Amino acid sequence: MTDDIRHDGPPPFDRPFEGEDTKQRVYGAVLHAREPMTAAEIAERADCSEESARTHLSFYADLGIVIRHEGRPVRYERNDDYFEWRRVNELARENTVDELQARVSELTDRIEEYRGEYGVDSPAEVDVLEFDAERIDDVYVELGNWATNIEERRLHERARRKAAGSTAPSHS
Repeated sequence: MTDDIRHDGPPPFDRPFEGEDTKQRVYGAVLHAREPMTAAEIAERADCSEESARTHLSFYADLGIVIRHEGRPVRYERNDDYFEWRRVNELARENTVDELQARVSELTDRIEEYRGEYGVDSPAEVDVLEFDAERIDDVYVELGNWATNIEERRLHERARRKAAGSTAPSHS
Protein backbone atom coordinates (compact mmCIF):
# COMPACT_ATOMS: atom_id res chain seq x y z
CA MET A 1 0.00 0.00 0.00
CA THR A 2 1.23 3.53 -0.70
CA ASP A 3 2.17 6.06 1.91
CA ASP A 4 -1.06 7.79 3.01
CA ILE A 5 0.63 10.59 4.95
CA ARG A 6 -0.21 14.02 3.56
CA HIS A 7 2.92 16.12 3.08
CA ASP A 8 1.01 19.25 2.03
CA GLY A 9 -1.25 19.48 5.09
CA PRO A 10 -0.86 21.62 8.17
CA PRO A 11 2.21 21.15 10.32
CA PRO A 12 1.95 19.22 13.58
CA PHE A 13 0.78 21.30 16.56
CA ASP A 14 3.82 20.47 18.65
CA ARG A 15 6.30 21.64 15.94
CA PRO A 16 4.50 24.21 13.74
CA PHE A 17 7.68 25.39 11.98
CA GLU A 18 9.19 22.01 11.25
CA GLY A 19 10.88 21.91 7.86
CA GLU A 20 11.39 25.67 7.62
CA ASP A 21 14.72 27.43 7.84
CA THR A 22 15.64 29.49 10.91
CA LYS A 23 14.78 32.81 9.27
CA GLN A 24 11.25 31.57 8.47
CA ARG A 25 10.79 30.07 11.93
CA VAL A 26 11.75 33.38 13.58
CA TYR A 27 9.37 35.21 11.23
CA GLY A 28 6.57 32.79 12.09
CA ALA A 29 7.22 33.09 15.82
CA VAL A 30 6.97 36.89 15.61
CA LEU A 31 3.78 36.71 13.54
CA HIS A 32 2.13 34.44 16.08
CA ALA A 33 3.21 36.50 19.11
CA ARG A 34 0.38 38.35 20.80
CA GLU A 35 2.64 40.64 22.82
CA PRO A 36 6.24 41.89 22.70
CA MET A 37 8.72 39.09 23.34
CA THR A 38 12.42 38.80 24.11
CA ALA A 39 14.85 37.26 21.65
CA ALA A 40 15.15 34.29 24.02
CA GLU A 41 11.38 33.73 23.99
CA ILE A 42 11.27 33.97 20.21
CA ALA A 43 14.28 31.65 19.92
CA GLU A 44 12.49 29.06 22.06
CA ARG A 45 9.37 29.23 19.87
CA ALA A 46 11.45 29.17 16.68
CA ASP A 47 13.65 26.32 17.93
CA CYS A 48 16.89 28.16 17.30
CA SER A 49 19.68 29.82 19.23
CA GLU A 50 19.10 33.20 20.83
CA GLU A 51 21.92 34.61 18.69
CA SER A 52 20.24 33.42 15.48
CA ALA A 53 16.91 34.82 16.61
CA ARG A 54 18.52 38.17 17.42
CA THR A 55 20.23 38.28 13.99
CA HIS A 56 16.97 37.65 12.13
CA LEU A 57 14.99 39.97 14.40
CA SER A 58 17.46 42.75 13.65
CA PHE A 59 16.97 42.12 9.92
CA TYR A 60 13.17 42.18 10.30
CA ALA A 61 13.37 45.35 12.40
CA ASP A 62 15.42 47.04 9.65
CA LEU A 63 12.69 46.11 7.16
CA GLY A 64 9.95 47.42 9.46
CA ILE A 65 8.35 44.00 9.88
CA VAL A 66 9.00 43.99 13.62
CA ILE A 67 9.28 46.76 16.16
CA ARG A 68 12.25 46.70 18.52
CA HIS A 69 11.51 47.99 22.02
CA GLU A 70 14.67 49.10 23.78
CA GLY A 71 15.10 48.12 27.40
CA ARG A 72 16.41 45.31 29.50
CA PRO A 73 15.68 42.97 27.96
CA VAL A 74 15.00 44.21 24.45
CA ARG A 75 11.58 43.06 23.25
CA TYR A 76 10.24 42.57 19.74
CA GLU A 77 6.72 42.62 18.33
CA ARG A 78 5.22 42.37 14.89
CA ASN A 79 4.51 45.69 13.21
CA ASP A 80 0.82 45.54 12.33
CA ASP A 81 1.15 48.76 10.30
CA TYR A 82 3.61 47.00 7.98
CA PHE A 83 1.17 44.14 7.35
CA GLU A 84 -1.68 46.56 6.74
CA TRP A 85 0.48 48.46 4.25
CA ARG A 86 1.27 45.17 2.49
CA ARG A 87 -2.42 44.24 2.34
CA VAL A 88 -3.43 47.62 0.91
CA ASN A 89 -0.70 47.42 -1.74
CA GLU A 90 -1.72 43.87 -2.63
CA LEU A 91 -5.36 44.90 -3.03
CA ALA A 92 -4.39 47.92 -5.16
CA ARG A 93 -2.13 45.78 -7.36
CA GLU A 94 -4.59 42.91 -7.85
CA ASN A 95 -7.80 44.90 -8.41
CA THR A 96 -8.96 47.72 -10.64
CA VAL A 97 -10.29 50.96 -9.18
CA ASP A 98 -13.79 49.92 -10.27
CA GLU A 99 -13.47 46.51 -8.58
CA LEU A 100 -12.26 48.14 -5.38
CA GLN A 101 -15.09 50.68 -5.49
CA ALA A 102 -17.62 47.90 -6.03
CA ARG A 103 -16.25 46.05 -3.00
CA VAL A 104 -16.36 49.25 -0.89
CA SER A 105 -20.00 49.74 -1.92
CA GLU A 106 -20.88 46.12 -1.14
CA LEU A 107 -19.25 46.34 2.30
CA THR A 108 -20.96 49.68 2.97
CA ASP A 109 -24.34 48.09 2.20
CA ARG A 110 -23.61 45.22 4.59
CA ILE A 111 -22.52 47.64 7.32
CA GLU A 112 -25.71 49.66 6.85
CA GLU A 113 -27.76 46.46 7.16
CA TYR A 114 -26.10 45.70 10.50
CA ARG A 115 -26.69 49.27 11.67
CA GLY A 116 -30.36 48.96 10.76
CA GLU A 117 -30.74 45.52 12.33
CA TYR A 118 -29.13 46.51 15.63
CA GLY A 119 -30.13 50.18 15.71
CA VAL A 120 -26.62 51.40 16.54
CA ASP A 121 -23.64 52.71 14.56
CA SER A 122 -21.01 50.12 15.52
CA PRO A 123 -20.76 46.58 16.87
CA ALA A 124 -19.15 47.92 20.06
CA GLU A 125 -22.44 49.62 20.94
CA VAL A 126 -24.45 46.39 20.95
CA ASP A 127 -25.34 44.96 24.37
CA VAL A 128 -25.44 41.20 23.77
CA LEU A 129 -27.14 40.64 27.12
CA GLU A 130 -30.30 42.13 25.63
CA PHE A 131 -30.71 39.02 23.45
CA ASP A 132 -32.16 35.62 24.28
CA ALA A 133 -29.61 33.07 25.41
CA GLU A 134 -30.31 30.93 22.32
CA ARG A 135 -29.35 33.81 20.03
CA ILE A 136 -26.21 35.11 21.78
CA ASP A 137 -23.80 32.93 19.79
CA ASP A 138 -25.33 34.14 16.53
CA VAL A 139 -25.15 37.75 17.71
CA TYR A 140 -21.45 37.36 18.52
CA VAL A 141 -20.84 35.92 15.05
CA GLU A 142 -22.75 38.79 13.42
CA LEU A 143 -20.88 41.39 15.49
CA GLY A 144 -17.57 39.81 14.45
CA ASN A 145 -18.66 39.87 10.81
CA TRP A 146 -19.77 43.48 11.16
CA ALA A 147 -16.41 44.51 12.63
CA THR A 148 -14.61 42.59 9.86
CA ASN A 149 -16.72 44.34 7.23
CA ILE A 150 -15.78 47.72 8.70
CA GLU A 151 -12.07 46.86 8.63
CA GLU A 152 -12.22 45.36 5.14
CA ARG A 153 -14.03 48.43 3.83
CA ARG A 154 -11.34 50.66 5.31
CA LEU A 155 -8.58 48.62 3.66
CA HIS A 156 -10.37 48.44 0.30
CA GLU A 157 -11.02 52.19 0.38
CA ARG A 158 -7.33 52.84 1.08
CA ALA A 159 -6.43 50.53 -1.80
CA ARG A 160 -8.95 52.26 -4.07
CA ARG A 161 -7.44 55.65 -3.28
CA LYS A 162 -3.96 54.28 -3.87
CA ALA A 163 -4.95 52.68 -7.17
CA ALA A 164 -6.68 55.89 -8.25
CA GLY A 165 -3.75 58.05 -7.15
CA SER A 166 -6.17 60.10 -5.08
CA THR A 167 -6.26 61.41 -1.54
CA ALA A 168 -10.04 61.54 -1.31
CA PRO A 169 -11.39 60.79 2.18
CA SER A 170 -12.57 57.26 2.90
CA HIS A 171 -15.90 56.06 4.28
CA SER A 172 -16.21 56.16 8.04
